[in-house]
Amino acid sequence: MAATVSLSFSLDPQPQHHNFSHFKPHQTLPFTSSPLFPKYPLLTIAHRHNRYAFKSSSSSSHSTPSTTATTSSSFLEDPFRTGRFLSNEELEKLKLLEDFRYYQELESGSLWIRVMRAEEMDNTVALLAESFAESMVWPSGYLSLLRFLVKQYLIERRALMPHTATLIGFYREKENERLEHEEEEEEEEEELAGTVEVCFDKRGANASPPTPTPPKNSPYICNMSVDKPLRRRGIGWHLLKASEELISQMNSTREVYLHCRMIDAAPFNMYIKAGYKVVNTDSIFILLMLQRRKHLMCKKLPVLRSPFDMSDSDEE
Repeated sequence: MAATVSLSFSLDPQPQHHNFSHFKPHQTLPFTSSPLFPKYPLLTIAHRHNRYAFKSSSSSSHSTPSTTATTSSSFLEDPFRTGRFLSNEELEKLKLLEDFRYYQELESGSLWIRVMRAEEMDNTVALLAESFAESMVWPSGYLSLLRFLVKQYLIERRALMPHTATLIGFYREKENERLEHEEEEEEEEEELAGTVEVCFDKRGANASPPTPTPPKNSPYICNMSVDKPLRRRGIGWHLLKASEELISQMNSTREVYLHCRMIDAAPFNMYIKAGYKVVNTDSIFILLMLQRRKHLMCKKLPVLRSPFDMSDSDEE
């Protein structure tokens, strides 16, 4: 599977849109007038150098909170956080994000999804940068620049928690398959398999959203990426399902939006299978801006009792 991109920066005079929104030096990682990355959930791919060993807790159900802390610092002590004060409700939401877990057994192994921690940012940046580079057919020489832009974007987005969150998934092969690759380092049992970004409300929405523009106060899924060697195992599907489950816990709004390029048949079919419907499509004139045409898709989640309502009623 590949990536769902929503950066917004602009490095290229004749850019393609991804949707990173909140860069400013030239971001269509938000960059500005020329988005370097497609502003839509694009499915792209990365290479397999992003292995990341991590300690999983023994949970076999989706979103089961972990009772043991696997990190030395909580999100409140995050070095990437800004100095802004958080309300009691925001502190509770941060705790929910910290405890969120999604676990799924796959045919070839197991997948564990949770919110990215500060110390995992560099691995996530590497995965996203390679995905975007491959999607845009950029030469490898641009990877360092892409990583810099992507990291600035992730830092800005992380400062907006709990109004937005970046999920990462770890994959572990089944024992019998792992034995076939026994020459590989023993510690690398789990590897970073994919990532996806979720915006819960307008305070977490991208400053420069891709077209067609989704409602800013509605949850939005973007920047999905799956490591190339691990595609076609259902990882992208479960990144999507984990995003929906987290949204159900964080927001009472039922409508969830995402973008999909018209040329991306596989992601489009996955979204349709998951229950998303096309609600708007880019005009053909978007091609004059050297952007790919995109569908805006929407799904109404089942009604669940949410502990929090992330909607922001204050007018900005």
